[in-house]
Amino acid sequence: MAETRQRRPVRVGVGVALPIVAGVALAALLFRLLPAGTTGRWGLSPAVVAGVCWAGQLWYVGSRLGPGRPTVGFWRRLLGLANALTLVRGALYVVVAGFAVVPPEPTLVWVPALCYGTGVALDNLDGTVARTVGRETEAGRRLDMAFDTFGFVAAPLVAVLWGLLPVWYLSISAARYVFRGAVWLRRVRGLPVGDLPDSDLGKYLAGVQMVFVTVALVPPVPTELVWTVAPLVLAPSLAVFTRDYLAVSGRLPDRR
Repeated sequence: MAETRQRRPVRVGVGVALPIVAGVALAALLFRLLPAGTTGRWGLSPAVVAGVCWAGQLWYVGSRLGPGRPTVGFWRRLLGLANALTLVRGALYVVVAGFAVVPPEPTLVWVPALCYGTGVALDNLDGTVARTVGRETEAGRRLDMAFDTFGFVAAPLVAVLWGLLPVWYLSISAARYVFRGAVWLRRVRGLPVGDLPDSDLGKYLAGVQMVFVTVALVPPVPTELVWTVAPLVLAPSLAVFTRDYLAVSGRLPDRR
């Protein structure tokens, strides 16, 4: 028992300290890479915002995936090639998030598109690598999902704040959280929760969303065209979330 009590503070320290160190390291790197004196709304630096987001994401991933509190061994297991690629994608997405506080200045206007576009290009590579080397794990899958979800918030938010997408496009960022909240509420109320439909449609539409948001962030792309196409891209994804909720709540017949 005494040994357990001694290990717990160590696990808590590792679970908090490593994300903080990683966040500070990313912020310091961005301070060196960004033009001197780069600040944005409310006097915030994009480097600081990205560093805080990175620390928060790593803490969240560790607390959700680790048994109890994440240990050094847990973080070491995430450093395989496939998970390293996923972590690179996550870092790129938090850099995008940092630009939520920066106006679209000519010297920086390409950065969100390049960072998010690179993350999108790497999206399926980590899974392919994991399957190739035989190291596909549940932790890797959840790590991938966590960063994908964060990217779906960060990139559309920057696009909306820069006037590149209409504000209602953020409904795609909220859709997953609304779905999870609705499912959680059903469980709390003691209502049955069924299985999701056996379909890859949502995955394919998520890929379409990623590509579309990347295109929206590219400076030369006409904003008027993006706004015109946005509802056509958004509607099918929202329809799939609606279908999934109707399925798990038993309002759709099971076709399997």
